[in-house]
Amino acid sequence: MLSVNRCTHYYVKRIRNQFKYKLGEGAHGTVFKGKLSSDFFDAVKVLNNSKGNGEEFIHEVGTMSHIHHVNVVRLVGFCADGFIRALVYELLPNGSLQSFISSADTKGCNLFWDKLQDIALGIAKGAEYLYHGCDRRILHFDIKPRTVLLDYNFTPKLSDFGLAKLCSKDQSLVSMTKARGTTG
Repeated sequence: MLSVNRCTHYYVKRIRNQFKYKLGEGAHGTVFKGKLSSDFFDAVKVLNNSKGNGEEFIHEVGTMSHIHHVNVVRLVGFCADGFIRALVYELLPNGSLQSFISSADTKGCNLFWDKLQDIALGIAKGAEYLYHGCDRRILHFDIKPRTVLLDYNFTPKLSDFGLAKLCSKDQSLVSMTKARGTTG
């Protein structure tokens, strides 16, 4: 297992450069560009609605720290300082798949059918790993072009586990009392 750094709120604020470089915003928080180490840039997701004593959040961090797959974004740090909750992930330079399939400005890159097929296969491998390859099954519930991030080689990585549900390996049915996922 790779180590996951625990950060204070002050440290998270410092690595995300005082809110200067906003990468995006979702239902569960805002993502900023930051630098946890001198070698790599990171994506720092500051979560909204931090409730309770943080036990559920720490449990989620524990689960995410055990996930290591080429098609799943890597958690490198977290902050659970008072009511402040933040997740620090590897930063993927090509952003989301959404920006390449729905924008006229595709950063000078065209995704041809063979690359799109590789991306689709990578997404399927990541989802299969989450469901079958982890100690506990992880149901993502929110895989869409905006939550699929692309690295330098356009290798897809699943991200945004805000709506994910953890299940035991022997659980064959999952009860859902309400609709899950976000529009898109």
